[in-house]
Amino acid sequence: MRRLLDTIYTAAGVLAAVFMIGVLVCISLSIAVRQLAMHIPGLDAYAGYCMAAAGFLALAHTLKKGEHIRVTLLLASLPQRGRMRMDAFALIAGSIIAANLAWFSCKLVLDSYAYNDISTGEDATPLWIPQLSMAFGTVIFFIALLDETISRLRGQPDSNNQETALHE
Repeated sequence: MRRLLDTIYTAAGVLAAVFMIGVLVCISLSIAVRQLAMHIPGLDAYAGYCMAAAGFLALAHTLKKGEHIRVTLLLASLPQRGRMRMDAFALIAGSIIAANLAWFSCKLVLDSYAYNDISTGEDATPLWIPQLSMAFGTVIFFIALLDETISRLRGQPDSNNQETALHE
């Protein structure tokens, strides 16, 4: 199970990197065609879709690599047991928030599909398509937070937090 989850987190991170390249391609192409006095409808929108996809898909991978911003000043001042409890509390609260975000992201995709919602730009893209990356990203992020929460509740320390490791 551990290998499967880590593979999912890594795949989401790689996919986020691919979408970052998509942003670069869309913006570069937009600049190039503008210089040639041409126009490709929707390039700006597609760059935005790629940027949103990259952000949401990177959430779980970033969490598992210990790169999310954390306020560790309070945690560092607590004894080991208090630190573990505070960390578990923060992870539980984050999991609840992530569950809501995942739920409503998936609901948004289904609603956009059901109502045939399209973008207001020149491209008229069905919005459920770019919204899928947000839904996948938030669901994977929720799974990653749940994974971290369960690990912490089992008493496993956060291996990615160097500041915690320095105080032990």
